[in-house]
Amino acid sequence: MITGTAMAVLTGLLLSGCSSSGGPPSTSTTTPAGTPLPAQPDPRGMLAARVAVAKDQRYVAAYTLTVQGKAPRSILVSIASDRTWRVDIQGGALGGTADVAIASRPEGQYQCPINPSGSCVKVAAAGKKLPAAIDPRVQYVFVSWLDVLLDRQIPLSVAPAEPLAGTSAPCFAVEPGVTAIAPPIDPGTFCYNDNGILTAARLPFGQLMLTGEVVAAPATISLPGPVADGAPLGTSAPPPPPPAASGGPSGAASAKPVG
Repeated sequence: MITGTAMAVLTGLLLSGCSSSGGPPSTSTTTPAGTPLPAQPDPRGMLAARVAVAKDQRYVAAYTLTVQGKAPRSILVSIASDRTWRVDIQGGALGGTADVAIASRPEGQYQCPINPSGSCVKVAAAGKKLPAAIDPRVQYVFVSWLDVLLDRQIPLSVAPAEPLAGTSAPCFAVEPGVTAIAPPIDPGTFCYNDNGILTAARLPFGQLMLTGEVVAAPATISLPGPVADGAPLGTSAPPPPPPAASGGPSGAASAKPVG
């Protein structure tokens, strides 16, 4: 049933479409002078709205990291209720041959070997970037880059992007400002669902894809091993061992005859 208000609106629309002489409705699409055009969607604002929800989320989620030419790797992200966090990265060190966790607690950030677990080494203050030689970079997607995407003072170019394969969530292409000497974020495509959960991302270090269900967060994260002094594992593969010296049957170098 059409209400009186709806009928009045409909009648007004019909009358506005007719000429004063009672002729046929006008087909002109010209916007009347002084009428503002509809506001265009702001991609950066649309992305920021989803990232704001993401920053408030506390969860545990599993991802697959795909790097061209390498086998897929597993990533486990834990964002605890007290804002401590831990990202377990399969193949995150020694050229993909060692699994590590990067964890952040109020007293600092730690690198911990996992599978098998070992002693954790403090590698940076809380909230700071890791030294480049040991930095797998995956963890920034879930923590510090959220602040970058929310900060309108940081020059970023944001545009809608085609959904990445495997996700139906809205995706956005992000490029840091060309004037940035040290870009605060890697260029890439980020996809967030309505709950603020990253469902996929394509970045220089690989493509992330959410796998499985997102589950409730722990109260706080725990380190997988005790804290100890030591050197953290680098991301690069270790150098190959030097070739064995050639020699005789006994393994010693042959003596040169004298005389």
